[in-house]
Amino acid sequence: MKVALVHDYLVRLGGAERVLFSLGKIFPNAPIYTLLYDEHKLGKYFNNTRINTSFLQGFPYIFRKRYRALLPFIPTAVETVDLSNFDLVISSCSAFCKGLILRAHTTHICYCHRPTGFLWDDTFTYRTRFNTIRKISFHFLRLWDLSAADRVDYFIANSNFTLQRIKKFYRKDAKVIYPPVQLGTFYPQKNHLQKGYFLIVSQLAYYKRIDVAVEAFNKLRLPLIIIGEGRERRNLQRIANRNIKFLGFLEDEKIKEYYKNCIAFIFPGQDDFGIAPVEAMSFGKPVLAFRGGGALETILEGETGEFFDDLHPASLADGVRRILKNLKNYNPFIIRKRAEEFSEEKFILNFKRFLSSINIDVH
Repeated sequence: MKVALVHDYLVRLGGAERVLFSLGKIFPNAPIYTLLYDEHKLGKYFNNTRINTSFLQGFPYIFRKRYRALLPFIPTAVETVDLSNFDLVISSCSAFCKGLILRAHTTHICYCHRPTGFLWDDTFTYRTRFNTIRKISFHFLRLWDLSAADRVDYFIANSNFTLQRIKKFYRKDAKVIYPPVQLGTFYPQKNHLQKGYFLIVSQLAYYKRIDVAVEAFNKLRLPLIIIGEGRERRNLQRIANRNIKFLGFLEDEKIKEYYKNCIAFIFPGQDDFGIAPVEAMSFGKPVLAFRGGGALETILEGETGEFFDDLHPASLADGVRRILKNLKNYNPFIIRKRAEEFSEEKFILNFKRFLSSINIDVH
């Protein structure tokens, strides 16, 4: 059986890309197809001989760097990826790569990280920031996105939260398989870190709502470290006080040190699953998260963390105070055990079981 893996964009390292790593372990000989590839950023993580790009890769770098400018070309780029020689295609999709055109005998499994966010449940957030022409183009992109979803044989959702949105927007059923989390080495420590720092590891995109955390910590005057890059970084730095530090992109080994030594992890947005909070939990650290999205499926309130109910700095600040008040009551062994339920080993096992259930042999 000839297998191909497909990913929207390989331009940064995030949770979706880590899913692709694990799929690559199941199918180590499968080539990887993607619309855009940044070898400078991701070449150390991928075998470049396996990467195949679309015609968008030939555009000038300034357009590839701001790939939303390429939106009018993306449906064509997806539909012209030639996978006619493959029996099984697995797409790791947050946006458009579910729209591949395949032969009748080819099975297409889409591991869906989220239905195309800016076209559906985030559309009004994005609309306020785009001009009229872009708003009109969204209408036609939605029509294409619906058509693209009809080309998928099987959907896998990364959470029950995502499953419900697949049903809502695409009218499709899906199987939930939680994404793989790289568990850190566990060194249980006493709660001597009350004078330490709080931590965020995230893409700095608007929907992550890092701004709510920045404003809350401006008032709390507690130390907050933010690791990650994104379009919102400049704006976030502009509004942040001196107690908040931005470290940008860091390698995994350095991030692990920050996980290991933080007081607690802050997760302010509504995400589809949220790998970073579970990574923090693997170090025995409690998580403060917004009460919504995939966090409701990973965090056990009062045992592995706390929730705040409103996307408002005062609500998040109250949650920080509760974390500090209850810090001695959190058992790092219980927190770690919860994180282990989302290990890479379990992801691979569950994915193989799904393949077996639809009569696909991975051997």
